[in-house]
Amino acid sequence: MKRQDTLIFATAMANYSHDRIVPFKDSELGKKQQVAEMFDKIAFRYDFLNRLLSGGSDIYWRRQAIRELRALQPQAILDVATGTGDMAIMMARYFPQSQLTGVDISSGMLEIGRRKVASLRLDSRIILQTGDSEALPFPDHHFDAITVAFGVRNFEHLERGLREMRRVLKPGGKLVVLEFSKPRTPGITQIYNLYLRLVAPAIGRLVSNNCDAYRYLNNSVRAFPEGNDFLQILDACGYIQTRLRRLSLCICTLYIGEKGPEQGN
Repeated sequence: MKRQDTLIFATAMANYSHDRIVPFKDSELGKKQQVAEMFDKIAFRYDFLNRLLSGGSDIYWRRQAIRELRALQPQAILDVATGTGDMAIMMARYFPQSQLTGVDISSGMLEIGRRKVASLRLDSRIILQTGDSEALPFPDHHFDAITVAFGVRNFEHLERGLREMRRVLKPGGKLVVLEFSKPRTPGITQIYNLYLRLVAPAIGRLVSNNCDAYRYLNNSVRAFPEGNDFLQILDACGYIQTRLRRLSLCICTLYIGEKGPEQGN
């Protein structure tokens, strides 16, 4: 089905299958609360596991996302699902005149992130605070750029989060999203699926005594509407000039959307 032919279909969809993927199947909590609890539990090993499980590729992926903002030279940047602040810290180095705000629903992740920011003496430029992507505590048209690195899969209501980010984005501003995707190359696909299904949870259990988070990673990646499907959702949420770049054999995808110069919320 062609992208333009499915825009009406995408617009009509209020919920997506990944919205219902949760870390703890037996929990009575909603997805948002479960995700916060999950990240609180693994926060003390999160950065180490990121480097280990991605083979360091996560650093390269973040750099590629930041390159998309170079021409814009944003002064006010919001990093949603900031976690321990890796993306915000990296952007502070690339854009030395910028002010950065990171929001996350996990207090455990933010606590570690604040320690990292303080140790790098970036307290005056980076603020990390508790925040919900679906109800951002900022006025309309506030940020020049918004980034989300591996966080949109965790939104409880995908479109609501995307529309809320667009609300606080300035006209002419840019949204950059990094997210895992599924390789299509024969052989690579099978290895990747095996890695996510068995290897990542086993390493998660060994290193952090928690395999639920990495089982959730596999399930949420498989259910996420990636590629052109996600571009259709960005279109439906009012972004313009939407596009994508595949990275590292399609293991990761970089999505870009902009807010038109005459657009309101």
